[in-house]
Amino acid sequence: MPESETPANPVTFPPAFLWGAATSAYQIEGAVREDGRTPSIWDTFSHTPGKTAGGEHGDIAVDHYHRYRDDVALMADLGLTAYRFSISWSRVQPTGRGPAVQRGLDFYRRLVDELLAHGIKPAVTLYHWDLPQELEDAGGWPERDTAYRFAEYAQIVGEALGDRVEQWITLNEPWCAAFLGYASGVHAPGRTDPAASLKAAHTLNLAHGLGTSALRASMPARNSVALSLNSSVVRPFSQDAADLAAAQKIDDLANGVFHGPILHGAYPQTLFTATELITDWSFVEDGDLALINQPLDALGLNYYTPALVSSADADTSGPRADGHGSSAHSPWPGADDVTFHQTPGERTEMGWTIDPTGLHDLIMRYTREAPGLPLYITENGAAYDDKPDPDGRVHDPERIAYLQGHLAAVRRAIADGADVRGYYLWSLLDNFEWAYGYEKRFGAVYVDYATLERTPKSSALWYGQAARTGTLPEVQSIQ
Repeated sequence: MPESETPANPVTFPPAFLWGAATSAYQIEGAVREDGRTPSIWDTFSHTPGKTAGGEHGDIAVDHYHRYRDDVALMADLGLTAYRFSISWSRVQPTGRGPAVQRGLDFYRRLVDELLAHGIKPAVTLYHWDLPQELEDAGGWPERDTAYRFAEYAQIVGEALGDRVEQWITLNEPWCAAFLGYASGVHAPGRTDPAASLKAAHTLNLAHGLGTSALRASMPARNSVALSLNSSVVRPFSQDAADLAAAQKIDDLANGVFHGPILHGAYPQTLFTATELITDWSFVEDGDLALINQPLDALGLNYYTPALVSSADADTSGPRADGHGSSAHSPWPGADDVTFHQTPGERTEMGWTIDPTGLHDLIMRYTREAPGLPLYITENGAAYDDKPDPDGRVHDPERIAYLQGHLAAVRRAIADGADVRGYYLWSLLDNFEWAYGYEKRFGAVYVDYATLERTPKSSALWYGQAARTGTLPEVQSIQ
């Protein structure tokens, strides 16, 4: 390692750097029928036979709705300085339209007050994939009106919490909402219509723009508005022209479809060309790009693993190695001529290759793509098959090594000139991992799903030490 990074002279993070953890409402809250909440698309999807592992669902999840005070105290004990959570739209506005249910908003008011009382900075995500079912019944994200309903919802939440919450994120990973939800069908609502998925992507972009304007109109000017993208680090299998073209196609579908209009006010022309047999994009109306292209105060980046792609061979068959679940339907509209390859190296329980260089590359890309825009790593983490030992302790040295490597990549990016202001570990708690049910454990805190007892894993203690000191402890330092 470079001399400046030796254990005797550890590289420190900036003093104001936020050390956080992240969760989402449907994955942890439970209480799906309490205080006026109505079903979201994930309630419907997870209760549909065959859609999730073991038929599991988030009805109870890890009961954060009733245990939030204990969870906040746990974060404080660890030394975390920030917490990113999402709002359940159908808990606040059950039909996706009309007045708010104050009992739903009151839960988030109590949560925010509890966080602030413990010195933890709240960061609110308005949408983490749980669309009210009534809006899906009316057409869902492919329906343009959904963007306007989102703006109304954003205003309601902004008015309720904007006096105490300074960090706001409109959407989490709109790629997953659009393409896993409406193209491959492995996420709610489980539709498999490539044209609808591209239309959904545009409506999500429009929702971000309208929601950003609604937040700014309803909150103090000091507040920060961002969104979180799971932008892919797409690498070509070779430097052959065909493989470079394949990488460009996937980059457009993973990244350009969102950051093009959001950051630059235009979709990539190569995206239109790649998808011209699926849609003519006539759903993009005059003035839409100006509505979408609102100035951002920050950008959230979610990163887990890079993608390695090539031009497809004529005899290519079998499942895609893209890490996004198994389906006969592709989440990549217009990209049937692209093959995804497993990248070499160690893997997590998700089968995702561990490669911190991808996080560094992603940060530096957006440092160039949006110069001057502050960045946050709003998700990064790993699933492992964690189990308590006979003494009840949960040792997860693999996760500690994963976090050490990726946080070191963040620090290298800062040294290279990137303005990264915080890191949110995914996730605070073991939880409902979408279509994987409760099989995959991403948490730094172990949850016994039978008793819902929480036990901080070794990685939580390691991460807490990093948060308190602003340096990265040795991987072996937590026993």
